[in-house]
Amino acid sequence: MSLNRMVKYSKNSEDQNSLDAVFGALADGTRRAILAKLAQGPAPVSELAAPFAMSLPAISKHLKVLERAGLLRRDKQGRVHRCSLDPAPMGEAATWIEQTRAFWQGRRDGLDQYLKKQRN
Repeated sequence: MSLNRMVKYSKNSEDQNSLDAVFGALADGTRRAILAKLAQGPAPVSELAAPFAMSLPAISKHLKVLERAGLLRRDKQGRVHRCSLDPAPMGEAATWIEQTRAFWQGRRDGLDQYLKKQRN
């Protein structure tokens, strides 16, 4: 029986780097709040920055992290940068989470069966 099944998720290192970038981006509350706002529709950077007590350069750094993860698209219209959500990378993260959940659920079910046999 192989105990290394969790390691084989990634098809290649680019897939893993992409997934790492998504989870890294989602690890910060400010970035999650920005994504929640963008889930309502595209917004200019100034509107995304408004709820936060931080400078525009700090918000810009958060937006760059989201862009690198592929979760945010930025379009420049004159001097205004409008951002929009790209949900595709979240689907990849959800797939990974579901595969991991199924793996551990199977492990837990196997442990339950083993423990029931030991009791009898």
